Amino acid sequence: MSATPSTAKEIQNQAEISRRDLLAKVGLFVNAVAVAILATPVVGYLLSPILRGNRGEYKHWVPLGELHDFPEGQTRLASFENPVKGVSDGETDSTPCWVRHIQGDQFQVFAINCAHLGCPVRWFAQSRLFMCPCHGGAYYQDGSRASGPPPRGLFQYEYKIENGRLLIKAGQLPTLSTTASLNRRRNECSG
Repeated sequence: MSATPSTAKEIQNQAEISRRDLLAKVGLFVNAVAVAILATPVVGYLLSPILRGNRGEYKHWVPLGELHDFPEGQTRLASFENPVKGVSDGETDSTPCWVRHIQGDQFQVFAINCAHLGCPVRWFAQSRLFMCPCHGGAYYQDGSRASGPPPRGLFQYEYKIENGRLLIKAGQLPTLSTTASLNRRRNECSG
């Protein structure tokens, strides 16, 4: 028995539909895989604070030295070992900073980086200025902006004194949101 023309046509239409369905499903699958690949880093970034929990807060008190290492009225270069380091960090885990001993237990600890583009600033005791060699930025001895392109003063680390040693809160980049910088900005605004 041979198939009638209308039955053969129906079989052919069903075969075409199933090919279309197959191609549509393959297309959807490929698009879903592409979206999953592209979305994974974004979702990971957004969820990382939740997944890390307290491990994301790398705020450690690290020693800079004994108090007698920083004479009163002077600004000295110090360095500390970054508490958040990897095996491949090598010498880059040694982070420099400027320590200004104002008087008694009053200190200021500045990040070495210019607030403009991050070049390392140098202290010039004769002029009592921090100078940036890259773009000519200058800062007063208290870290506030003196001139040049920097939009604000030097970033500061929080510090404390314990057992005759000066410690700073390290493992984070000093920014405008750190306590020491917030306090200095409040003083600049009120003064």
